[in-house]
Amino acid sequence: MFVMSVRDLIIIGAGPSGLSAAIAAKQRGLDYQVLEKGTLVNSIYQFPPQMVFFTTPELLEIGGVPFVSPYDKPTRAEALRYYRRIVDEFDLQVTFEETVTSFAPDIPETGERTLFAIETRSSRGVRRVRHARNVVLAIGYYDHPNRLNVPGEDLTHVFHYYGDPHPYYRQRVVIVGGGNSAAESALEMFRSGAHVTLVHRAAELKATIKYWVRPDIENRIKEGSIAARFGACVCEIRPTSVVVVPAGRLDDGRGRTLEAEAQRSQRAAERGWGPASSEKEELPADAVFLLVGYHADWDLMRGAGIELTDRCAPVYDPETFETNVPGVFVAGGAQAGMETRDIFIENGRFHGERIIDVIAKTR
Repeated sequence: MFVMSVRDLIIIGAGPSGLSAAIAAKQRGLDYQVLEKGTLVNSIYQFPPQMVFFTTPELLEIGGVPFVSPYDKPTRAEALRYYRRIVDEFDLQVTFEETVTSFAPDIPETGERTLFAIETRSSRGVRRVRHARNVVLAIGYYDHPNRLNVPGEDLTHVFHYYGDPHPYYRQRVVIVGGGNSAAESALEMFRSGAHVTLVHRAAELKATIKYWVRPDIENRIKEGSIAARFGACVCEIRPTSVVVVPAGRLDDGRGRTLEAEAQRSQRAAERGWGPASSEKEELPADAVFLLVGYHADWDLMRGAGIELTDRCAPVYDPETFETNVPGVFVAGGAQAGMETRDIFIENGRFHGERIIDVIAKTR
């Protein structure tokens, strides 16, 4: 007779919040499994190799294991090493390169409590179905870039992630965005010999830019080393150029025009941050980086019956992190919706422990 294997919980995602949940589950004696679509701490792995964290080492710690670094701000390489150590030290059960394609309640005919059927596909195309009493979504938001939805966005020289600056030596590069990713990549490519133009729909760079990066990028723009177009939006990407228009010419996807941004672009021009043009402008581009943010897998959430707010954040209990679907929890960046600046490793690393406390009481 076939006996279905049912775990207490399956954790989707092997980032810091997912690993934190796994540690707590093991310490509570729960039967768990972590499923990761890529590699360990996949989002951190996708960061540029030379990236430095904004935070200090101790704020990245999980499981009570010290994060020791000789630097005030740890590097990507140090973080990868630390989280490998975490998995080894706690001997966590993590399956890599297995993507969850869908999950839904699977109600047994016996009248027992609801189970979840989690459908997965491995990187080699193997499909399977796993079962668990609870699901923890620790999927982050870095795997799904925000799209501009403009013509040419899928051309081969257009990228949503930035890695190494070397290939863009003496290339004309257009970077779209006004946050840390855009600022840091602009600086690195400029210093590697690229001709960089920064395009941002707002009148100035985001307030969240790292304090040691802001004066550098602002000074490079003011002196003209890095060209900038503030209050401008991309309306088309062509094989050798990018077409931009004033922000007031486009709407934000909800039928609201952005005239205020266009007005602020004039003030930006007066500060020497790039000309404010009232006309369409074509910028030469050998490579285009659309660094305008990322979001969680909203389709996976909707498919499981999780309600989303108008800002695409999952509906959940702020005390337990349980969603409107009983037995399904969200941890870390999966909670963020469009407000990704509100969830970081520093606060998301504690979500797993709280979730496991709730699950342990229902056994």
